[in-house]
Amino acid sequence: MKQLLILCCLCFLSAATLAQATWIWYPGDYEIWLSNRMQNRRTDRGTFFPVFWKMDSHYPLMDFHKDVTLSEPEQVRIYAEGTYNVKLDGQPFEGTPTVITIPAGKHRINVKVFSQATVPAIYIQGNKIISDSSWLVTYEDKEWIDETGKTSDITATKWLHAGSWNFNDPAILPSAFTLPVKPMAAVKTENGLIDFGKETFGYVKLNGIKGKGKITLYYGESKEEAMSDKGAVNVDWLTFDKAVSQDSTLPASKAFRYVRMVTAGDIHIDNVSMLYEYADVNEPGSFRCSDDELNQIYDVAKYTFHLNTREFFIDGIKRDRWVWSGDAYQSYLMNYYLFFDKGTVLRTIYALRGKDPVTSHINTIMDYTFYWFLGVYDYYMYTGDRTFIKEIYPRMQPLMDYCLGRRDKDGLMEGQVGDWIFIDWADGLSKKGPLSFEQLLFCRSLETMSLCADIAGNQPDAEKYRLLAADLKAKLFRIYWNDQKQALVHSTVNDDVTRYANMFAIFFDYFNAQQKEAVKHTVLLNDSIQHITTPYMRFYELEALCAMHEQSYVLKEIKNYWGGMLRLGATTFWEEYDPHESGPAHYAMYGREFGKSLCHAWGASPIYLLGKYYLGVKPTAPGYATYVVEPALGGLQWMEGTVPTPAGNISLHVSTKEMKITTAGGNGILRFGSSTRPTCTTGTIQQTKDNWYELSLSPGSTYVINYQSVK
Repeated sequence: MKQLLILCCLCFLSAATLAQATWIWYPGDYEIWLSNRMQNRRTDRGTFFPVFWKMDSHYPLMDFHKDVTLSEPEQVRIYAEGTYNVKLDGQPFEGTPTVITIPAGKHRINVKVFSQATVPAIYIQGNKIISDSSWLVTYEDKEWIDETGKTSDITATKWLHAGSWNFNDPAILPSAFTLPVKPMAAVKTENGLIDFGKETFGYVKLNGIKGKGKITLYYGESKEEAMSDKGAVNVDWLTFDKAVSQDSTLPASKAFRYVRMVTAGDIHIDNVSMLYEYADVNEPGSFRCSDDELNQIYDVAKYTFHLNTREFFIDGIKRDRWVWSGDAYQSYLMNYYLFFDKGTVLRTIYALRGKDPVTSHINTIMDYTFYWFLGVYDYYMYTGDRTFIKEIYPRMQPLMDYCLGRRDKDGLMEGQVGDWIFIDWADGLSKKGPLSFEQLLFCRSLETMSLCADIAGNQPDAEKYRLLAADLKAKLFRIYWNDQKQALVHSTVNDDVTRYANMFAIFFDYFNAQQKEAVKHTVLLNDSIQHITTPYMRFYELEALCAMHEQSYVLKEIKNYWGGMLRLGATTFWEEYDPHESGPAHYAMYGREFGKSLCHAWGASPIYLLGKYYLGVKPTAPGYATYVVEPALGGLQWMEGTVPTPAGNISLHVSTKEMKITTAGGNGILRFGSSTRPTCTTGTIQQTKDNWYELSLSPGSTYVINYQSVK
């Protein structure tokens, strides 16, 4: 017994000394493969419903290598997805070894894997030699790029650092990944209508099926949809012949609140439950305040966003269940104030980018290509992840080259054959000619390219894109700014004024102070300008107003708009909401009675607005190396919350008379207004202008400020 105990302890110690290995692959390939699998699960009334843009695939042949120096021999175990061979210092091992011994000294290990159906991947476990991001990979493109960015030796090979996720068990293949599930019971069943209490997503489970007959399941985000034989978007037609009572979990996941079950024949079912499918992400971000309705709006927004956070950030759980770049861009921003989950952002960015050659805009939409660039920029600002920027920059270049090659004679972006100019779902919105909105996004994309080129060490590119951005910005104001209307006009074809370019130019900080103030009144607060009815663009409209310190106005808008959905019984926020509609008309869209998505990621924007513009926390240097906290109650009596950062959470409690802030890493500045002279025993408050003050915030500190909020 004693010997067995010693042996167990030795085995435990041996295992404990092993470094953590993980499955690795060519960066971006697993993300593309997984997104293809996920996006092609959509059905519409039982019919396969694929995406309508070009889908890329992974490289089927991959070479992994690692240079090692060992002081003593080491045994290494090899796992792979695909057919593989192993070489040591260029010499192949015989057969397909699962365990090899590496002698002491300096060596190069190569593992070459072929897999057409799944992504070639390896898991290497030794004592010191493990598979991780330090391994280099190539798909044998026969091009080598040195650290200066210059191509040389065309016969050599371009190696990149391997990609990975959190697949740390050699027995669980990356291709077998599924999201976790947990049982969930219905809250009510009456006359065949099963109500799960709120919008949800997962696999319906039929419990205690016995007999012979047919079952039809009609799914509905609303009761009206579930009760409609012809209108329900998701339907299952099932046939059973069970002599003994059995349970059956349906193989396809669905979005629903209600399920209506219609049976035919001699068949009995005890009850219907489900397996709720979810992304296992943390929620370090939080918000609470003195307004109960706003708290409910935040909670529903959080639940909406969580449902649409899956393997990737998708648009909606019923329709479309796809990865759209415009939707994803807003999800990234909400993520930074709730989950701060870098992995889902990176997977989504890689999946959207796809492979070369670039033959169309992302999702076929011009503005969605630009949002992709903006997403890279914001990711860097919130995380400070320079390694990713260096990795993704070579994929940014061909996409930007594609855009530059589609400019008109004046250097402006205009829709061409095959392009979808989306902007927003809005009646009568002109898409003709070069639009100011597209030039604005294009300009920001060029600025992003300059930033990323600089990080990647490509100074000529950085200067090239900087000059292109400056030139386009000058054209933007020369062509589209109208002094008489004190706003940017919509296009070169007509001088109509819309909200889109004007509100983006505010938080992009493209306007001077005088222009900002003018646009606030001529556009944003002007009821004669066409109103926005989608949460998608209300996101940006309200952000622009918050950026101009209109939090009191925005708070009322949030309560009216998102509160309006709650008053109609919404348990998640919708793709579109028009308060002038009534009854079942709220559920119609795209010419279909129940075509509207009632759980849409872009409906969750209060998460972002409340974190960035009410709690007031935002980075001013990449990765929150420096940041600003500028709380704005906006008419609330108190609010509190946490904002996640790479170095921990920043927490705040703010009332009309006291603020308490606990910092994480980085150096911050607290900016606030007070009608009386504020005090703080742990820091020195400086007055910057009338009734405005600043306090320097050090890492890992707590500050209590006594003040009187300015109304």
